Amino acid sequence: MILRVSRRSFAAGGAAFAALAGTAHAASLTADEVTIGATNAPLHLIEYASLTCPHCAEFHAAAWSTLQSRYIETGRVRFTFREMATAPPAVALAMFQLARCETTAPGEYLRRVSILFEQQRAILGTGTMAGVRDSLFAIGGQWGLSPEQIMACFNDEAGPTRITRSMEQANALGITSTPSFLVNGERVTDPAFHTLAGMTSILDARLAG
Repeated sequence: MILRVSRRSFAAGGAAFAALAGTAHAASLTADEVTIGATNAPLHLIEYASLTCPHCAEFHAAAWSTLQSRYIETGRVRFTFREMATAPPAVALAMFQLARCETTAPGEYLRRVSILFEQQRAILGTGTMAGVRDSLFAIGGQWGLSPEQIMACFNDEAGPTRITRSMEQANALGITSTPSFLVNGERVTDPAFHTLAGMTSILDARLAG
C-alpha cells in the first residue's frame, strides 16, 4: 500500500479520537520500534508495516507464525517492527496506540498487533470513527484496559510524533509502501518475500550463504 500521510493528518487523527527475552535473546519496545530475538542472530529482519494496510495483514496471517517459530525463536533471525500509517491514518495511529497502551513488553505488544491485524477488516468495516472507537474499546477491554486508559493512550501526544519520525526514517531509506522489509540493512525488493514460501526461501538462502 502506498503511503500518503502528512504531519497534519496525524495531528488531526489524534484529535479525532479526543516474551521472547532469554539468556541469548534481547527484547525491547522503544519509542520508535520493537525488537525481539537473539542479539547474535545472523540475520536482522526489519519490517515496516501499518495496522490499516491489508497487505500487511495478509503477510502476517500467512507468515508471522512461521517467522516467529522457525527463525526468531531458534536464534536465526532478530526481528524489528517499525510502525507506519496508511489510510485512514487516524485509525492506524489509534490501533498502534492501543497496541502500546499500558505495556512496555515487546511480546505483549506483538500479541496485540497480531489480534489487531486479525480484526483489521472488522474494525475498518465499521465505516465511522465512532465505530472504530467502539471496536477498539471492545478489544482493549478484552486485554483488561478501561475506556479511560484507552482514551488516554489515544490522546498521548507522543503517538503522532513517533509515527511521523518512523515514516521520515522510512522515506530516507526510499521506503514508500507497506509492508517493506530490510535484511541486514539491505532492502528486500523481491515481492515474493510477501508470501510464506517466498519469505522462507529468501531467508534460507541468506542463512545458507
